[in-house]
Amino acid sequence: MCMGDVLMRKPGRWAVWLASCVVMIMAVSCQESGDKEPASKAVTRGMAPSAPQEARLRQRGVEEPSTPEQEGVQAMDFQLSSSAFENNATIPKKYSGDGPDVSPPLQWTDPPAGTKSFALIGDDPDAPVGTWVHWVVYAIPADARGLPEAVPTKEELDNGAKQGTNDFHKIGYGGPAPPRGAYHRYFFKLYALDTELALGPGATKRELLKAMKGHVLAEVELVGRYRR
Repeated sequence: MCMGDVLMRKPGRWAVWLASCVVMIMAVSCQESGDKEPASKAVTRGMAPSAPQEARLRQRGVEEPSTPEQEGVQAMDFQLSSSAFENNATIPKKYSGDGPDVSPPLQWTDPPAGTKSFALIGDDPDAPVGTWVHWVVYAIPADARGLPEAVPTKEELDNGAKQGTNDFHKIGYGGPAPPRGAYHRYFFKLYALDTELALGPGATKRELLKAMKGHVLAEVELVGRYRR
């Protein structure tokens, strides 16, 4: 007996079989549809994020105020430079332990709105014993746009800025004095802060970073190189 005869003689079974087929087709269709991400989500995920008002966040974890969701924004037009050397160029001997060992001149452009003061850290991450701190300056007035050459090695400057203790255990600037061999990198990092720090003179880099936490509006850096 063929399938057609069975279906013709028993229409009830035919109806049940047909209904089962329809249900199975609909179930498969729904499953395939559920596996696909809606077009609107795919488009949204692929779109470039809007520019965060000419700024990007920069932070270096607990020790250094670089991730976009933590603290501090880096304004795109905020820049740090020196008339003594270009970025990533060699620092002249004048500003090293092999010369007069005076601080290099630094200049910076206008900071983000809301800046109440600046802080500066100079260090060498290539030192054999770990990052070596060469300069710590803070409470730099918001209207300052640079530091002159040969900043006096005293706790408080004429403009009210304060200097901290470097890893030579001295106040103020201490220039490059690496062991003979490869170039070392010297980072001058300037921070624009939304507050005036209640920090006395002589603070260490660690103490300064702790006081700045949560107050960094922007950070810029200048890198010099030196070797013996």
